[in-house]
Amino acid sequence: MKAVTEWYVIRNVEEIDSPALLIYKDRVKNNIDTLIKTIDHAGRLRPHIKTHKSAEITQVMMQAGIKKFKCATIAEAEMLANTGAPDILLAYQPVGPKAARLAELAESFSKVKFSCLIDNFSSASHLANVFSTIHSNIAVYIDLNVGMNRTGIVPESASALFEQCHALKGLTVIGLHAYDGHLRDADYEVRKKRCDDAFARVQKLKTDIDQKFKTDLLIVAGGTPTYSIHCKRKEIECSPGTFVYWDKGYDAGLPEQQYKFAALVLSRVISKPSENMICVDLGHKAIASENPLNNRVYFLNAGELEPVGHSEEHMVFKTDGKKNYHVGDVLYGVPHHICPTVALHDQAYVIEKQHFTDYWYNISRNRKITI
Repeated sequence: MKAVTEWYVIRNVEEIDSPALLIYKDRVKNNIDTLIKTIDHAGRLRPHIKTHKSAEITQVMMQAGIKKFKCATIAEAEMLANTGAPDILLAYQPVGPKAARLAELAESFSKVKFSCLIDNFSSASHLANVFSTIHSNIAVYIDLNVGMNRTGIVPESASALFEQCHALKGLTVIGLHAYDGHLRDADYEVRKKRCDDAFARVQKLKTDIDQKFKTDLLIVAGGTPTYSIHCKRKEIECSPGTFVYWDKGYDAGLPEQQYKFAALVLSRVISKPSENMICVDLGHKAIASENPLNNRVYFLNAGELEPVGHSEEHMVFKTDGKKNYHVGDVLYGVPHHICPTVALHDQAYVIEKQHFTDYWYNISRNRKITI
């Protein structure tokens, strides 16, 4: 009987140096298709590209019918514009030189609809001055703090900010932005209750502003953890990001979301420093390391390994003694957190039908491309 080969095994793996980021193209397409099937219309999707940072992935999304995108840096916005994305939200408040860079980007890609976030009048005024100086206008969303306590203004104070911004030249408030990434309860009903309670404040704010100023503000809400809740609100745009590659952290914590691991890290055993100990070439520079040592990587073909040490270029594991590892053995790992892991790799190896076939570059991992 012919042995069954696991989906992740690469038949020409000897052509790939390690550590490496692997992208399984068919699984990426499957995850995008799965996302689109979960919502009534692809026009309500505004995926965050901070996970993949790739022009090639952006093109795959656009071919699937996704036309709006969200990003966090000017480089990510430039990559999207270069790829032909027609609608780009910089989900960040441009402070200092970023405002001028955004204005330059908007001038360079005049057919692209750019927007960004603001959460205070001082920043809004600076942004408005930058754009009015070049006789242009920037669309903005008011960034709301719905409990994450990272950025934003509380909804109850945002109406006054809208009124202040309403009179500015060079800037137009077109919507509200609410990111609730702190809501990660494994119990879906608990997460839904907390999400609904937070969103009610956003909805009330929209109603109040719309009635007072005769507007119809857009709402962009949520990320991956609350996507399965927000996608049912037919009046808003949703911004998941991690879905495209998926990772162990969300796979364990969001059981209702059915995505597949589409990005792995490839590593090799480089030393056996003592009995029942191995060292692999997956250091801090190759895998996101903000989580505790035992929550950084999970090997699909070596699940029994126990991490005991991690440094810039090395990761050390204790084995259970049941499997005899050799220097040169290949390990396939699922990152606990894929987004910062991608940012550590300038390129990814594209895998199709269990073969390495191409490179995709994570071009917007850079802070600057040209602008």
